[in-house]
Amino acid sequence: MFKHVNWRYVGLLVLLFCSGCALFASLDLDQQFGQSQVEQREQAIETLGDPFVPALVYQDAIEPIINSRCVVCHACYDAPCQLKLTSPEGIERGGNKTKVYNGTRLVADTPNRLFIDAFGTQQWRERGFFPVLNEREQTSEANTQASVLARMLLLKQQYPLPEQKLLDNHFDFSLDRQQQCPTVEEMQHYEQSQPLAGMPYGLPGLSPSEHSAMLAWLKSGAYLPPPESLPVSELAQVNKWEQFLNEDSLKRQLSARYIYEHLFASHLYFADTAEADKQPQFYNLIRSRTPPGQALDVIATRRPFDDPKAERVYYRFQPVTATIVDKTHMPYALDTALWEKWQSWFVQAQFSPTQLPGYAPDIAANPLTAFAELPPGSRYRFMLERAENTIMGFIKGPVCRGQVALNVINDRFWVYFVRPELAEDPDIAHFYRSQRQNLTMPAEQESTALAVTWLKYAAHQGDYMRARSQFMNDNFANGEHLTLDGIWDGDGENSNASLTVFRHFDNATVVKGLVGEPPKTAWIIDYALFERIHYLLVAGFDVYGNYGHQLLTRLYMDFLRMEGESNFLALLPPETRHQEFESWYQHAGPQLTQFIGGDINPFTQPTGIEYHSDTPKQELYQMLATRLASVQPNAYSLDDSELGANSIALLKELNHIRGLRAALLPELTMIMVEPADGGKAEIFTLVRNSAHYNISSLFDEEANRQPSEDDVTLVHGLLGSYPGAFWYIKEQDLAAVVARAQEMQTETDYEKLLDRIAVRRTDPNFWAFSDRLNQAYQQHDPVASGWLDYNRLQNR
Repeated sequence: MFKHVNWRYVGLLVLLFCSGCALFASLDLDQQFGQSQVEQREQAIETLGDPFVPALVYQDAIEPIINSRCVVCHACYDAPCQLKLTSPEGIERGGNKTKVYNGTRLVADTPNRLFIDAFGTQQWRERGFFPVLNEREQTSEANTQASVLARMLLLKQQYPLPEQKLLDNHFDFSLDRQQQCPTVEEMQHYEQSQPLAGMPYGLPGLSPSEHSAMLAWLKSGAYLPPPESLPVSELAQVNKWEQFLNEDSLKRQLSARYIYEHLFASHLYFADTAEADKQPQFYNLIRSRTPPGQALDVIATRRPFDDPKAERVYYRFQPVTATIVDKTHMPYALDTALWEKWQSWFVQAQFSPTQLPGYAPDIAANPLTAFAELPPGSRYRFMLERAENTIMGFIKGPVCRGQVALNVINDRFWVYFVRPELAEDPDIAHFYRSQRQNLTMPAEQESTALAVTWLKYAAHQGDYMRARSQFMNDNFANGEHLTLDGIWDGDGENSNASLTVFRHFDNATVVKGLVGEPPKTAWIIDYALFERIHYLLVAGFDVYGNYGHQLLTRLYMDFLRMEGESNFLALLPPETRHQEFESWYQHAGPQLTQFIGGDINPFTQPTGIEYHSDTPKQELYQMLATRLASVQPNAYSLDDSELGANSIALLKELNHIRGLRAALLPELTMIMVEPADGGKAEIFTLVRNSAHYNISSLFDEEANRQPSEDDVTLVHGLLGSYPGAFWYIKEQDLAAVVARAQEMQTETDYEKLLDRIAVRRTDPNFWAFSDRLNQAYQQHDPVASGWLDYNRLQNR
């Protein structure tokens, strides 16, 4: 219908001939509604009287619309215009024209984290954030005409999404697109030049009832309620755990600091008192200047180990009041079992610190130095207990977006762990202490770093790997060899013993268990490697850091990845180790080739595992699977589906899509299958795994792509936060759909498949499908689920 319309001319015609329309009239906002002042909105709220009814209206009618239609794009650091609509505080804060994800800045930017760096609307205005709600004269007219949010909704209603299958080049969905962040003073130009850019952007508009509800709320002053008080049961748990973390002895202060620096990015909750089938209250663990029992006084630093500049730090629970979104959600259960383990690791353990570590970067950025007096076994067991959460930190923590940060890992690999008893071995503990200088971390350079210092860390890493290999050769020189006994088996009960990591280009997912077919590569992580991954990519990573900081982080992770891979290869026969390693790094540059063939990783001792085939890697995978069989979860098994056996068999056929057929697919396809018997819809995720000759290239990843080796992994349930496509399939149509998917050869073939089953972003039923999908996810797992993000939804 709108395919051939030139909207720039339409905008000019509207300006010339519809000057009476309020939406496009030349508004002198100051003259009509007075100057923008935060106090005017605050005073209007103060004079409201009893806030019970407007609070109820927001919670029951408005917040569900904002969550389901707005939060799905406006959350995390990559929210367009930094407009985070996940909380009343984020809505009041408004937008900012500066991009958080900027890999070219020479100097670190000022952090602007909600609930940390500033509090109250006025402080955000002083930091350059502009309002999206009316802060002028508080009238119904001003509340729409002087509100960016209202005018964006009105623009969408006046110029709805074009009635066509695919949107044309008026819409830019690339993540690095030039952002349009108009203030209310700039809205007239925005409306004239981009009439199709109303909100929700590039998606169907709100329904008439939703639009009416939002406009009525905005006209009435857009009341945003304060957070509710915590119930008594929650306060009792908060007091209990805060007491544990704030004892006075050096031993307890050191332990609390370690716990905080590992859990600051997690969402803590009290599992013992949480209601079944209901999302619990979550908390952030923060540093405060005030002790338990007093109001929080948040200490805002770039990193959790930066100098707090306070005489005493207290570790406190800050209630999470924002809407939970999947891409940043890392739930961490606090329960009686964990309490007892913390008592064992941090209270009953025999150690007596003589002083607390300082906050100088060269000390605080290196956990092997800062926590040298805390037993390595306690530290390692703490991370292993919730290994999925520890690894999830570098996926959902500060690096919630960034291809440069994530192109350092393969698209799918398995992770195993060294048995914790080995970290407690006195010889190994002594070796770690002897290597503290070689294990310095890039975060000691802070957030404005010079990339040339990479050479120093490369030299240190080389020295560490040589020393480590020598240590292993010496310790396995008397007939003792590495065996599967050195692999953690989860103590027979912990399903964190193995993990699967999926990379989806510039984001990733980690899940418990060995998901999919045996991958090309695997890691085995020991204590020192686990700790350094966390302090490199989570505790030490600053999303506001400069180019040098981000580059150093990525380059250092290259060595950590290869260290984990080398640990896995050490279990293979010596003659296959370098051969396998070289197959993982085909077409690598000369520096990496020298590393592979040099003396940095010269572990030559035989493996203690007896092999019986000419495919030892596959044999090793099978032996590891047998060792860990008792702790393998089945959360993503296709056999858990309640569809008929024939339908499950058909779905399993999708796993055979390989090569260029697989390369046609987006990173993540979320699939809803409607059962023939009218039962509850079944949800699946089809993950594309992109193959590479190697992943050592920093900038030219495409040159190392090997699409002929791409494959897919189909899982039951939702996996990942950023869907690239939605499929809706009736169970009786599965055979035809699977056959067509297996026959795809070209982009045209893929488009025809989508014509049959896709719920595209232009589909009139898009929001109905989206609601069903998100509700199914949240009902299935109210603790781990969060709203999905649509910033990577394709237009195909």
